[in-house]
Amino acid sequence: MKIGLAGTGRIGAFHAKILVGLPEVDELVLFDVVPESAARVADEVGATTVGSIEELLASGIDGFVITTGTHTHADLLKAAIAAGVPTFCEKPVAGDLEGSIELAQLAAQSDVPVHIGFQRRFDNGYRRLREAVQAGELGFIHTIRAATHDQSPPHAAYIPTSGGLFRDCSVHDFDILRFVTGQEVKSVYAVGANKGDKFFTDGGDVDTAAAVLTMEDDTLVVVTATRYKGGGHDVRMEVHGSDGSLSVGLDDSYAFTSAEPGVTFPPGPQKWSFMERFEPAYRAELTAFDPMRAPAATLWPPSDRRLGLSAGGCAASEPRQRAVDDLQTLGDLIRGDDRRRHDVQPVVGDEGEQTGLGQVTLEATHVGRRQGLA
Repeated sequence: MKIGLAGTGRIGAFHAKILVGLPEVDELVLFDVVPESAARVADEVGATTVGSIEELLASGIDGFVITTGTHTHADLLKAAIAAGVPTFCEKPVAGDLEGSIELAQLAAQSDVPVHIGFQRRFDNGYRRLREAVQAGELGFIHTIRAATHDQSPPHAAYIPTSGGLFRDCSVHDFDILRFVTGQEVKSVYAVGANKGDKFFTDGGDVDTAAAVLTMEDDTLVVVTATRYKGGGHDVRMEVHGSDGSLSVGLDDSYAFTSAEPGVTFPPGPQKWSFMERFEPAYRAELTAFDPMRAPAATLWPPSDRRLGLSAGGCAASEPRQRAVDDLQTLGDLIRGDDRRRHDVQPVVGDEGEQTGLGQVTLEATHVGRRQGLA
């Protein structure tokens, strides 16, 4: 197969290395708005480069992998569907709820396979957890704790166009929560804080956040996220039931040290990045993305309105300190019907760079915080 990949930053370069190692991939073609970046990765993995998105989509590729900045995903995915090219797109698909719903509907109406990158669905631990929950091994589920704690923050230029901590980071927890439980979220309440670098506040984001979610069956969920977990990269999910508990991420690399005398668990070594933590899952995910499958086999996970309620609801709840328990409330907050809403200024792409499709913008998630009003 001939695969095209757009975006050769950290995750794009990582995916490129995986793709060239798959026996099904014969040729890899790269594009990036910074040609030097694409050329560097191409040299490292033995790929070729093109000068625009249009050239990439017209180059006879069998599949398209989108690993560009969050703010470009929606337009690139629309272009790929229009071109009839099977596409793998890293999450999230769009920077807002309306855009996500529009793309989900577009994919559903098309026979072009679309796969959204939620790699935790391919992680052995999460799949075992899902199996246990679905089989009733833990009895009825009453409490879940999910954590995504980065060992260190991304670079400052990434934050303004990332979509915010909930959409960029916790969206993985929201997706895998639904995957594991088979339940939908009915209400969310979120809080956030900044105690680290000032560029988070300047970019309209938070560096640490927590959310309480209530599932449709009244299971209570606590989701936490931070950009500062110095002890190591820490991704976990604990599921507590009436007959037992089961955890993902509780292994020798667990990024904690016990305060109990004589306890040596975990022995380490810790993992230091999401790429190290989930490398096998990423490989399995890209292997599962088979552009040659039957055209009707759309791989889009259930990214419907309820996943939008989780990510968008937390993003709307956090700066306003207000619960979101239905889509109407979320819609009101997004449209500015509450009194704390202020005009949103668009944020352009990293350093105002142009993509092959023109300038792309993204509404700031935390409006009041970015303008010093929250």
